[in-house]
Amino acid sequence: MHLCYIDEAGNGQTLDPVRPDAPPVLVVGGVTVPRSQVKDLTWDFLAVKKHYRPQLCKAEQLSEVTQHEIKGSDVRKNLRTGNHQWRGAAMKLLASVLDILERHDARVLARVWVKEERLAFDESGVYPASVGSLTETFQAQPAHEHSHGMMVLDSRTKVKNAPNVHCVTTRKYRTGGDGLRGVIESPVFGHSDTHTLLQLADLVVSSLLFPIACHTYMSDVTWNVHCDDAYRPLREQFGARLKKLQFRYQDVERKWRGGIVVSDRRTRQSSSLMFGPGKPTALPLIPEQPGPVGDSAPLQP
Repeated sequence: MHLCYIDEAGNGQTLDPVRPDAPPVLVVGGVTVPRSQVKDLTWDFLAVKKHYRPQLCKAEQLSEVTQHEIKGSDVRKNLRTGNHQWRGAAMKLLASVLDILERHDARVLARVWVKEERLAFDESGVYPASVGSLTETFQAQPAHEHSHGMMVLDSRTKVKNAPNVHCVTTRKYRTGGDGLRGVIESPVFGHSDTHTLLQLADLVVSSLLFPIACHTYMSDVTWNVHCDDAYRPLREQFGARLKKLQFRYQDVERKWRGGIVVSDRRTRQSSSLMFGPGKPTALPLIPEQPGPVGDSAPLQP
């Protein structure tokens, strides 16, 4: 069995010069991990938090370490406006995050939506569509191993939560058969201060995928605070590792699906640019496989 933890970075705010802090992209994504690795990955992530928040080493209760979050938005701020020491600590933290994901056979999946200036962005439609797409990708992973999976989404509000899973529920229980048999139930919701691996998903989505997308697809939007050249090292140092961490699969028509998928509404550029400049490299065909069934302190160096 696999577990999948999903978070988001960005929102539906219109990209406009009068709102220089409006997110230029919306990223919905996260990480998957085999059930056998969940506990070890969790303990390794708690160790990472203690290393970069040394005050947590003095915590008397495990709950104190669990509830303390290193938010991706704070990591981005350290990269943009921090001194050399803070920026170095932020980069080392992200390297540590990728280390533990690689060590525990975790995978990354995401939908990235690039906005167009001054055009309304329908978050209420894009977010559920992203969840549906990520569910398809995720269910293909355990299906390849004749297993099943469960998804945990970061909880927002009931009004926002409910529509995001209806598309999954209806596909699982509609007349004519379950179109998502790889997942055992519709996605459930959790709070990041009680689900440690949701915090890990936040760091991947908010401090890696979001800033990389902003710099890659929106670097010419100089009036927006998120389109900062300080994010350039993220793609240069971590792009190749993120590419290898993707879960991708071939559908019944042998087309590649899944991974980190970018919908660039602005310049129609390729998703492969998330991992480095240049043209995408064609993936080799693989033997036939079953497709899918159906106020923070700065970081310490």
